[in-house]
Amino acid sequence: MTGDAPPHVTLALDTATPFLTLAVSWETGHVTAVREVGRAHAEELPGAARALFAQAGLPFHAQTIVIGTGPGSYTGVRVGASYALGLAAVWGARVVGVSTLEALVSGDGPQGVSLDARKGHVYGAVYDVQGGTVTGTRAAPAKATLEDFTAQLGTLPHRHDVPPDGMALLRAGQAHGAEDWALAYL
Repeated sequence: MTGDAPPHVTLALDTATPFLTLAVSWETGHVTAVREVGRAHAEELPGAARALFAQAGLPFHAQTIVIGTGPGSYTGVRVGASYALGLAAVWGARVVGVSTLEALVSGDGPQGVSLDARKGHVYGAVYDVQGGTVTGTRAAPAKATLEDFTAQLGTLPHRHDVPPDGMALLRAGQAHGAEDWALAYL
């Protein structure tokens, strides 16, 4: 990196699903990583985050952290939130919470996204999407039977149980992130 001012760096992470999803973005680029870790988020997250910054050629520091807030594994969300809030306290970074469901969108147009909630149920939402970013909500995130959710979708595309996309999460946080978690929890 060249120049006098350090780049504005954003870290996005999601630990609500069996996947560890990460993205780092700065003014001139981005890198992402996603891999299935089951329930080993606590063990895998610190090393994977550092490795992503190293891959980007950046020092381990960000000004903004976007965290996937679920729905999904309660323990997984707590692991990610604790890690993000810990880094935010050390770095003086802002933390933005975004629904994990927004990290499942892709492409353009209205679409349904859902995650398995077990026993024939899903956590689902229906979004308007432009350029891989949610621009509107047609049906807010809710738990429903898979049958009811797919009936609600009609002919709309449905992305079910796909790994979260780190760049979709990052873009959601940058575009319209929810409340600042650092103020609420520190």
